[in-house]
Amino acid sequence: MSLSKKMIAEVFGTFWLVFGGCGAAVLAAGYPDVGIGLLGVALAFGLTVLTMAYAIGHISGCHLNPAVTLGLVAGGRHPSGEAAPYIGAQLVGAVLAAAVLYVIASGTTGMGPSASFDLSAGFAANGYGDHSPGGYTMVAALVAEVVLTFAFLFIIMGATDPRAPAGFAPLAIGLGLTLIHLIGIPVTNLSVNPARSTGPALFVGGWAISQLWLFWVAPIVGGMAAGLAYRSWFPTSGADD
Repeated sequence: MSLSKKMIAEVFGTFWLVFGGCGAAVLAAGYPDVGIGLLGVALAFGLTVLTMAYAIGHISGCHLNPAVTLGLVAGGRHPSGEAAPYIGAQLVGAVLAAAVLYVIASGTTGMGPSASFDLSAGFAANGYGDHSPGGYTMVAALVAEVVLTFAFLFIIMGATDPRAPAGFAPLAIGLGLTLIHLIGIPVTNLSVNPARSTGPALFVGGWAISQLWLFWVAPIVGGMAAGLAYRSWFPTSGADD
């Protein structure tokens, strides 16, 4: 598969992840009486990855996440020369999704419960301290993002191992991401994905931009650590191909 086709797949896939996951949080999570809540948002993120894994996994590998790309490079599952193009495509998809979501969310008629949309309320941006849903500190947020990204990459490495049952990887990865969101949303709104964090942050600005560093550093550290750990602990003959 050509690199250009992989990039198109990553742009679209990351668009779907950010639009679906953040869209559920912005448009549906707190809707009066029938809001989907934390469980619904967690499931939305998991479903975006599950659906795209089946749709584009055979094209680009369905990374949708700079931490996943770099974690797979560290784990010997992806060529390092394609890391920068993949990350660039993921950022394009995330920003496009945030832009479309902003147009939809801000396009209310001024009537009904959705008229309360306010960009300053967060727009599903990730944060810590005063901008953490549960008021968690920077240290707590950093630890949570590293550990949860490590777990996510470990699931990906294991589910896509040639020795794993064929055809079930998207289910394991999608459900894994759902579980991770159930744990982490109260702490940071959950990132484990620098692209997902960057899209909304560019529209919120201010505090979201100033805290964005954590949602690049922690996921990349956790992802690369998991890739290296799995490669070291459970090597396969094809791990370095």
